[in-house]
Amino acid sequence: MSTTETSGAAGTGETRAGTAQAETGTEAASAQAENEAGAAQTETETGTEAASAQADTGAASAETGSSLSTAPREELTGGPVLGVIGWARWFWRQLTSMRVALILLLMLALAAVPGSLIPQNSVDDLKVRAWQEKNESWTPLFEKLQLFDVYSSVWFSAIYILLFISLIGCIVPRTWQFVGQLRSRPPAAPGRLGRMPAYTTWRTEAAPEEVREAALALLKRRRFRAHTVGNAVSAEKGYLREVGNLIFHVALIVMLVAFAVGQLFKSEGGKLIVEGDGFSNTLTHYDDFRSGSLYDTDDLVPFTFMLDEFTGTYEKNGPQRGTPRTFEAAVTWSQPGGKDQKSVIEVNKPLVVDGTKVYLLAHGYAPVVTVRDGKGKVVFSGAVPLLPIDANITSQGSIKVMDGYRDKNGKKTQLGFKAFFVPTFAGHGNGNMFSTFPAPDFPVLALTGYTGSLGVDSGLPQNVYQLDTTEMKQFKDEKGDPLAERLLQGETMKLPDGAGSITFEKEIKEWASFQISQSPGNGWALAGAVAAVAGLVGSLFIQRRRVWVRAVRGDDGVTVVEMAGLGRSESPKLPEELADLALTLHARTPTAPEPPAISGPPAASGPPNDSDDRSDPVEVSAEGAEK
Repeated sequence: MSTTETSGAAGTGETRAGTAQAETGTEAASAQAENEAGAAQTETETGTEAASAQADTGAASAETGSSLSTAPREELTGGPVLGVIGWARWFWRQLTSMRVALILLLMLALAAVPGSLIPQNSVDDLKVRAWQEKNESWTPLFEKLQLFDVYSSVWFSAIYILLFISLIGCIVPRTWQFVGQLRSRPPAAPGRLGRMPAYTTWRTEAAPEEVREAALALLKRRRFRAHTVGNAVSAEKGYLREVGNLIFHVALIVMLVAFAVGQLFKSEGGKLIVEGDGFSNTLTHYDDFRSGSLYDTDDLVPFTFMLDEFTGTYEKNGPQRGTPRTFEAAVTWSQPGGKDQKSVIEVNKPLVVDGTKVYLLAHGYAPVVTVRDGKGKVVFSGAVPLLPIDANITSQGSIKVMDGYRDKNGKKTQLGFKAFFVPTFAGHGNGNMFSTFPAPDFPVLALTGYTGSLGVDSGLPQNVYQLDTTEMKQFKDEKGDPLAERLLQGETMKLPDGAGSITFEKEIKEWASFQISQSPGNGWALAGAVAAVAGLVGSLFIQRRRVWVRAVRGDDGVTVVEMAGLGRSESPKLPEELADLALTLHARTPTAPEPPAISGPPAASGPPNDSDDRSDPVEVSAEGAEK
């Protein structure tokens, strides 16, 4: 080819290359424009999709937040329904739980508090009436709440019955569970005894069978329930803990039953007796009588007793001046067809006759007075018991002359006197008329007289120690003032207008009040209380624990002995007990000697290894028994 052709060819190539480059540049520019437009469109679509996705995400987040809210839904979907049987089971499980039993026991204790603070009709009607008179505004509310009859009220009985049912429902399944435990054997040893809280081990030359037999005999001598399971001996002790727990709960039931029986079949009455007077155990001789709803008055034990003498002495000096030292009632009692017997009744030392107990409650003074009419005829003579109002036996009461008295005109009427008695008078001008000592060292009797109707013929019950002056007129002295005098022993107060007189005799008798009660449940209640204390002590101080002894032959032919203990509750005595067992067993199966060391090159210098001390025998001690 010639040079010209070559040049032409080259020129033509350059022209085509330039044209191609131009076309390429045009296409690139067009592609770039299209790419920019596409990018803009993509960004627009991406923004739109992002906004839509953000909106969707917000809605989803709102929905998720709604589903995670702890607020209750307005519309509940259908779920499992308990039904009558389901609710009954739920209620029974709640009632028989230990938590509810403790709550009921606490409620019963709190419910008994008003019975000890507020006077009760079953104990003293007079105190109840006196409280009601002083607190008239509270009386209707207290009566509606049955606060004067706490122990027989509806709410107290409800707590009582629920506690009774709760205890029974708690005891029955636990008893069956405990019986099953007694019939079963202690569980087999766990795979890794080293994880137990108390653990020890050693190596011995004794055979594994010999070790297990020695361990089984040792544990049985220590009163463990033991048996061999595989390559280990399993033992358990401390079943009396659960026995004590059951005894405690059963004792509570016994106490509740005894209390209920005592309330239903009890009889209780009071009688105030002056020296020289007697009592017969019949319904008409009681001053007040109360009995249970199931008690029959025909069950009263027939007997009689007489108060021969009451003896009371008091501390005369020191800070305890006036404190009673002797409090005795000498009585003579007998049963139908029996001989008279002498006894002395003291505080908390009652007279017991065929299950009926006669308790000494209180005592006081009964001044002897004589009342005469205007003609000197004796219309009343005797000892008048007065009720104490303080610790020094300052006493008050009334003297009533109901029959045999006539006024100066010969008309039948009645006399009444308000009496105030102090056994030891402080003297005139030494303050109010109150006693300074309980003994009758300087007795004084203050009297105020009335005449008219005592109201005893109206048929309404009256307090024999209070004087109703509604239909009576008080005697006046010469100055027109109410007639009132203080009398020493042997002195006489003259009534105006020849109405008669009243004399404070030199004799002063003493009286004693007794409580005659028959409570068939007291013995059972006492036995239940003693059993409850014994069961509680056992459940608190006896520990349930398990011991395992494993003996297996090692690869070197030496028996490896492992002992471990586990208690139901944490106790420092478990490692000590295991150490004692281990020492005893170790004496019969001593530690095997370590094999002699194999000779070899001298060890490199450096800190000694723990294995260098293995030639020493293993010591089994209390410290080593605790992991």
